[in-house]
Amino acid sequence: MATVNYSTLAGDVLSAVGGEDNVAGVVHCATRLRFTLRDRARADKDAVTALPGVITVVENGGQFQVVVGNNVSKVYAGLPASLTEGDRTPAADGGGQKVGILSRVIDVVSAIFAPILGVLAATGILKGLLIILSTAGVLPATSTTYQVLFATADAFFAFLPMLLAVTTARKFGANVFTAMAVAGALIYTNLVNVTWVVDGERVPMTMLEYLRAGNPVDFLGIPVLLQTYTSSVVPIILAVWLLSYVERLANRFIHEAVRSFITPLISLVIVVPVTLLTIGPAGTWVSALMADLMTGAYQFSPIVLGILMGGLWQVLVIFGVHWGIVPLFINNIANTGFDYMKSAAFPAVLAQAGAALGVTLRLREKKTKALGFSATLAAVFGVTEPAIYGITLPRKRAFLVAGISGAIGGAIVGAGGVKVFSTGAPGLLTLPIGIDPSGDPTNFLWLIVGTIVAFVLSAIGTYFFGFSRADLAKDRAAAAAERTPAEVAPVGASLTVLSPARGEIVALSEVPDKAFASGAMGQGFAVRPADGTFVSPAAGEVVVAQGHAYGIKTADGAELLVHIGIDTVSLDGAPFTPRVAVGDTVAAGAPLVDVDLAAIRAAGLDAITPVVVINSTDFGAFEVPGLGAAAAGAPALVATKEN
Repeated sequence: MATVNYSTLAGDVLSAVGGEDNVAGVVHCATRLRFTLRDRARADKDAVTALPGVITVVENGGQFQVVVGNNVSKVYAGLPASLTEGDRTPAADGGGQKVGILSRVIDVVSAIFAPILGVLAATGILKGLLIILSTAGVLPATSTTYQVLFATADAFFAFLPMLLAVTTARKFGANVFTAMAVAGALIYTNLVNVTWVVDGERVPMTMLEYLRAGNPVDFLGIPVLLQTYTSSVVPIILAVWLLSYVERLANRFIHEAVRSFITPLISLVIVVPVTLLTIGPAGTWVSALMADLMTGAYQFSPIVLGILMGGLWQVLVIFGVHWGIVPLFINNIANTGFDYMKSAAFPAVLAQAGAALGVTLRLREKKTKALGFSATLAAVFGVTEPAIYGITLPRKRAFLVAGISGAIGGAIVGAGGVKVFSTGAPGLLTLPIGIDPSGDPTNFLWLIVGTIVAFVLSAIGTYFFGFSRADLAKDRAAAAAERTPAEVAPVGASLTVLSPARGEIVALSEVPDKAFASGAMGQGFAVRPADGTFVSPAAGEVVVAQGHAYGIKTADGAELLVHIGIDTVSLDGAPFTPRVAVGDTVAAGAPLVDVDLAAIRAAGLDAITPVVVINSTDFGAFEVPGLGAAAAGAPALVATKEN
């Protein structure tokens, strides 16, 4: 089968339906591009049908529907931005699934950080190794070799906003390069020297240094309150989120002939000043507020401070407001020779390491274990982002266990009145900053005890209590899929497809939709559901999850589609409560979606559910032995690999 270039196919489809000016609107569902055309006569149905990669064309409900299959999102992505930007696609709204605010936040955070977790872990490990080599005297910190390797590791964190600009832009649909320009402008304020006139003299310094020296900085007369943006997280994410809206608004009014440079120009002129004027000061205000709360807590009770710092430090790290507290650490050490707040951050950091270890030991999926071990090692060295964003936060309970364990360890540190006597990122290798120069071992002993307790409690607590049933079920399915050695079914192998619901199994020809009934979508069967509990027809990875439609790719390469009802996409997901998401690994017969069949029928729609093998040409023979009444999960179709 020839490889399809989806960008080329998108252009060919658009041309065959009469061009961009003939399209009043276009959206996509699980398998189809749904065009609303201005003039149907300009569309060449036969030409569209003949295109490689197009299964068939269906006209229904005033829509010109181009059936592509599971890769429809790739074709949709190849259409001009003027047609697709601003449209609400199924991927954007979760396919009708009702998602809580916390889940939405975690989804966004995970999507932004997941692509950089590997490098994040690598640079964290490199930093830890350099500390070991330097402490042991093998590689002095004054050597140029050390400095080159340190720059290699530290540059990732210094320019973190640039990297996050890329992943955030992809998540929110903004222009990647414009987002990077925004990040560059934020970093520029405290990395690059600019010549200023101070007391009649030309002085080179960064904008941040100029401001901190007592010189006013304003934008159109509005005072600018800068903060350090290197290594920051929240400001660039919020800035790119704002950028995505500014770009979409600008694209509505800017002609496509000049859109490529006018839209970025408008976006930069708006987003960068707004970020410097609002997000920066807001971050500074939040940081100052948190610092005041911490100081007041210590004055009230060192134990309370230890609980707050140990339990909430990693939450502050996630939102970037911990940078408002770090200067207090440094200031205290400079003025008094010690600091009492930073000590409680050690249990918080090692608690994340313990939680990552607990996840790694409990779960069986190889991919999770590999990431878990590296994240644990990085967290031990003081870099907790891989553990947070890749391991504990997506599982929620694991992150909560780590927070509770950190709070307990922080309480122990607070009870011991522990101080630290130098600066350094909290981690195993920087624990010696808790050694009292006076020679009293008590301070260091309390720090060690609190940190070990947090680590051990977190590891054990996560192992036993850090997972929901859904987490464990997903892991079992993923581990089972990894144990399947074959990626492509050999000749003679068979695939058994199960009924996704209790009801009556019928032939595809009974489906009141030409694309399914003709077999154009692929060979298969249909079921008239008797209740609303639907299960997966086979084990595999979920590649489509849109409320009314689900795509499953099995380990041997079969691509299955379960399409619940006919034209049910028009219900906007209301009758569907998905139990899976794209990227999940499911077992055969595992819950897929709960459906309100009464709502479908009340809308005058047919709930008959086709189940087809999209890549039927990869199989030679199909048999439907289960016609008639069947239970959910009962064998319904056998496909045999013949050539």
